Amino acid sequence: MVTSGRTRKFLSLLALTAGMVTFNSFAYALSDGNLFPVVPIGAAIALIFAFILAIGILKRSEGTEKMVEIAKAVRQGADAFLKRQYISITIFMAVVFVLLFFVYGTGSTLDLLTPVAFLTGGISSGLAGIIGMRIATRSNARTAFAAQESLNTGLQVAFSSGTVMGMTVVGIGLLFTSIWFIIMREVEPNNLAKVTTNLFAFGMGASSVALFARLGGGIYTKAADVGADLVGKVEAGIPEDDPRNPATIADNVGDNVGDVAGMGADLYESYVGSIVATMSLGASAWATASPNDQYAAVVAPMILAVFGIFSSMFGRFIVRTKDGASQENLLWALRKGVYGASILFMIISYILMVPVFQLPLGIYIALIVGLIAGNIIGYFTEYYTSDTYTPTKHVAKNAETGPATVIIAGLAVGMRSTVIPVITIVVATLVAYLSAKSGGNTTQGLYGIGMAAVGMLSTLGITLATDAYGPVADNAGGVAEMAGLPHEVRERTDALDSLGNTTAATGKGFAIGSAALTALTLLAAYYDVLITSEYKDFILKNLHFRISDPVVISGLFIGAVVPFLFSAMTMEAVGKAAMSMVNEVRRQFREIPGIMEGTGKPDYQSCVDISTKGALREMIAPSLLAIISPLVVGVVLGPEGVMAMLAGTMVSGFVLAVMMANAGGSWDNAKKYIERGSHGGKGSDAHKAAVVGDTVGDPFKDTSGPSINILIKLMSIVSIVFAIALLQIYTKFFKDLF
Repeated sequence: MVTSGRTRKFLSLLALTAGMVTFNSFAYALSDGNLFPVVPIGAAIALIFAFILAIGILKRSEGTEKMVEIAKAVRQGADAFLKRQYISITIFMAVVFVLLFFVYGTGSTLDLLTPVAFLTGGISSGLAGIIGMRIATRSNARTAFAAQESLNTGLQVAFSSGTVMGMTVVGIGLLFTSIWFIIMREVEPNNLAKVTTNLFAFGMGASSVALFARLGGGIYTKAADVGADLVGKVEAGIPEDDPRNPATIADNVGDNVGDVAGMGADLYESYVGSIVATMSLGASAWATASPNDQYAAVVAPMILAVFGIFSSMFGRFIVRTKDGASQENLLWALRKGVYGASILFMIISYILMVPVFQLPLGIYIALIVGLIAGNIIGYFTEYYTSDTYTPTKHVAKNAETGPATVIIAGLAVGMRSTVIPVITIVVATLVAYLSAKSGGNTTQGLYGIGMAAVGMLSTLGITLATDAYGPVADNAGGVAEMAGLPHEVRERTDALDSLGNTTAATGKGFAIGSAALTALTLLAAYYDVLITSEYKDFILKNLHFRISDPVVISGLFIGAVVPFLFSAMTMEAVGKAAMSMVNEVRRQFREIPGIMEGTGKPDYQSCVDISTKGALREMIAPSLLAIISPLVVGVVLGPEGVMAMLAGTMVSGFVLAVMMANAGGSWDNAKKYIERGSHGGKGSDAHKAAVVGDTVGDPFKDTSGPSINILIKLMSIVSIVFAIALLQIYTKFFKDLF
């Protein structure tokens, strides 16, 4: 792990003890006929594992006095931004809480709990991201200092920081979901359909905060990155993270608030959303079965998630590399952890689902199809974004003829990269549906699609670790550069950083792929909410969803354009903040004497303030678009319009998100490929062209692209939570309009 052999033995003992505790709990629960107690126990063990890893990281040295000073500045900037960001988010959450109380306040006791569930969903989502970020900002200098010892030691520190994030996300997510399930079931013990429907409010809170966190952090980090690159690297010709660059501290802060805190909240809502959606469909699919069978179908996603956690813990122990390893070997070191966890989960999940739960074999097939689909998407994301393979090398080659050809090549790579993920999702959807569909029960088929989404995110504990470690490695490189560490240290951190760009793209691929499957299950859940309400007769009579219906066509068009409008707003937000950053960096180079000579000290804080204000100002409008658009469509076009809008958003958003994430990743790694000596190396015209391409790709891959998957699910969950209220307004004022 990250410290001594004694620590490794201790963590191995912890894993063994955790396994024994869970096995004993499993055996006891099996004898009692109820496996659900395993869920909170497994979630708690994940958090304990994360805590032990964090202690191990914090015991390591941060290095020299200069390294400590740099790390402290980054940490303080990140903490200050999150404090201001969450003040804004708290105001939004309070407004929505009041709105939910107005909608649900006159209902049953369970309905009264719905606004509270929304609040806790938001709080837990933010908490997962904040914990991960606080560990990341304490791991950057430690990673740089460890990289002086060896490449593998640096990898272990950075990857352990990522694992803390992964285990925190799945631990908190599963713990809060299980707690709310227990509370709501106590209130409504004989109505699992109602319980799981009201759980969507918890998912809505998580998605709302995730969107704000991802957007705010993404705008912050890319505004700083663009300013640092365009003025520092292109105009001034100084290295990345050079202490003479006024934007370098803001850039390193941005890595943490965007790619760690924002990304953690993002994956948290993906994880929770897939589980809650599948639980809801389980209650619906087995509504006419025995209570025990229905209960088993509802809790199965949570119990499977527990064993996904332990599979991820196993995968963490087999991540190793050697000093001087190539990019291919580094990539394999991480990939074998993900693959090892996936294989172990396949074995455990079969035992759970078929002999224990006695669910149809087709449900297990659906689960594994999702897991395999996630790994396929992950592999081809690597192919299109890693400089080990032809596509990114092709982008780098195009840098020899200038920025325009770099951008053209990167866009082409991004567009081409959508084909395999789309085909993979289509095949996974059809196989999962057909496998799970039993005796013509279409709802069981949809439950199978939900299980595929659960399967895709089952090993999120380690998948997220491979993603979250990247920003730590990136920060470590910045610390090494600013602290003047030996050249070989920067080479090692650059190798880890380049790999981190690829694994970050892979993590986004998992998130976007799961969003497509989860959105489809949420669409089915939306219909179930309507069909089980007092408006059942109206829905059966009027909801036909014909493609020739003008309302359906209108909804499809509206839904398809929302991701593009959303992306335009977020790209413009980055552009506005970046312009301010560029002007500020130019001003400091021009007006502060001695910066370039190293005798004058840049004003780092002014750049941090520019990114902070720009991010907080610009994150509001795109976030409100995700919430307001389904409400307006639901009121004016009714249920048919909402379903069409959600379908349009799901399809166009999935393709657009994949294209943007992969194009951005390819541009970034093309730049790093050149920086390692290809096509003229650093300072060449090709390098300057690649920096421009990377600048375009930054908001693609770290702001707009990854936010779309939250957009897709948040729109769906908002539609579900407000379904009946919107239907009441529609039937009263607009149902005879079209």
